Amino acid sequence: MQQTTNTILMIRPINFRMNEQTAVNNYYQKVIDTILPQTVNAKAQQEFDAFVEKLRGIGVNVIVVNDTNEFDTPDAVFPNNWVSFHENGDVGLYPMFAENRRLERNEDVLEAVESAGFVIKNIFDYTDAEEEGVFLEGTGSVLLDRVNRKAYCALSPRADEELFIEFCEDFEYMPVIFTANQTINGQRKAIYHTNVMMCLGETFAVICLSSIDDKKERKNVIDHLNQDGKEIIDITEAQVNNFAGNMLQVKGSNDERYLVMSQAAYDSLTASQIERLEKHTNILSSSLDVIEACGGGSARCMMAEVFLPKA
Repeated sequence: MQQTTNTILMIRPINFRMNEQTAVNNYYQKVIDTILPQTVNAKAQQEFDAFVEKLRGIGVNVIVVNDTNEFDTPDAVFPNNWVSFHENGDVGLYPMFAENRRLERNEDVLEAVESAGFVIKNIFDYTDAEEEGVFLEGTGSVLLDRVNRKAYCALSPRADEELFIEFCEDFEYMPVIFTANQTINGQRKAIYHTNVMMCLGETFAVICLSSIDDKKERKNVIDHLNQDGKEIIDITEAQVNNFAGNMLQVKGSNDERYLVMSQAAYDSLTASQIERLEKHTNILSSSLDVIEACGGGSARCMMAEVFLPKA
């Protein structure tokens, strides 16, 4: 089992904008009044292309699929929420909170992964849960420690506990469940995705411990990370707001490890946090300002990891 992969699937946006359907519980989205809608999409494409170039520059195999004009899919740039690819050939398809995000699920994307030389053996399709108003948004909601077979999930309107447990049974993971909050206008509200406040590397975890208000839950998460020998690098809520939790460790050429994040996330880190991270991994950052502001997601959300077997 591997925690990191050399292959990433990314979807190039063509209708990117702030998605009004996700903004109801994604408090990281902002309206940029100063830029015309078509400029927002053009800037997002520039950020996307520069990001892909940087990933390829360090030897990451990036499968890029262009979004289509067939549907209105402003968040297509975040494929990790609707699909996950696993080492044994399994694929997960996930129920999405926003109706227009359900349109992102696309056979063509799976075919593109297969034509890149990977084998899909079995599909676990959880999307029927949408009819019940139950959601679990892929590796946005579920953080996988693939080596130690643990799955971390911060419950929210987009991460249902029962469905998460069903996922863990199907994919053979031990569930680690908690609630992570942020302060919005003086109130504590659930963070919409686990991968905004937490990132799991091979030998470290970046996590906003103060977002886990329940002390027992917090201790449980810390215990699991300690048991598995992960150095815990704690980040603040302000750093979470700069997407410092939304990072992903990948493999570049010569099996070099890189922790991938946005420029805003990198800039929010302290010198000491960077030093601690660099003991474990190289760091790669790329500017994603428009994608972060309008999409309310960052580098991690843009990358769907491909662990499938080769054909």
